Amino acid sequence: MKTCVIIPTHNESNTIAGLISQIRNLNFDLVVIDDGSTDSTAVIAEKSGAAVIRNTINQGKGAALIRGFEYCLKNNFDAAITLDGDGQHLPEDIPNFVSLADKKEEIGIIIGNRMFNRRNMPFIRVITNKFMSWLLSKIIGQKIYDSQCGFRLIKRKVLEKVSLKTHKFEIESEIIIEAGRNGVKIESIPIQTVYRKERSHINPFVDTFRFFRFISRKFDHKK
Repeated sequence: MKTCVIIPTHNESNTIAGLISQIRNLNFDLVVIDDGSTDSTAVIAEKSGAAVIRNTINQGKGAALIRGFEYCLKNNFDAAITLDGDGQHLPEDIPNFVSLADKKEEIGIIIGNRMFNRRNMPFIRVITNKFMSWLLSKIIGQKIYDSQCGFRLIKRKVLEKVSLKTHKFEIESEIIIEAGRNGVKIESIPIQTVYRKERSHINPFVDTFRFFRFISRKFDHKK
């Protein structure tokens, strides 16, 4: 399976070089989407050997991922793996995604599951994630354990089916809903997670509000 790793980034100059090095050592292609960083993220990524796509201004994680998906389709990859650029996701877990995708052809999306070991996850994120995962599971009729995890494998056939429009963190939910409505089988896999002291790009309150606004608009649109 020809697989491309997509890393959306915004001011990740402290972690991006090490992340790229680990992924290249695993012999995976990768593309970094620099989403309007004001530091040297893009320069470091290029020097580290990654393909780099730049957004001149910050547009949001969703916009960055959409550009990454377009890159994968244009370059004829069979699957895309998305992971965050802040070092929270460990590249050593990537082969597990690919192995499961190879074994089960019927699976279209594999989502990392942090909920097996959530000891270091901030409490507010545990609560909001569990509720969002429960609601999305009800909406699509499949069990989703960790709907907000950005560490995922998405096969080409799924990227060709879904129509993605959100530009912020709602995209994690939009992908699930769009895939579920297109009959895509979604699976989960345990992953390791590193929670660092740096400030997260995710605001649980703001992004929870965006989630509910997205859900409301999604269903109003379908009426």
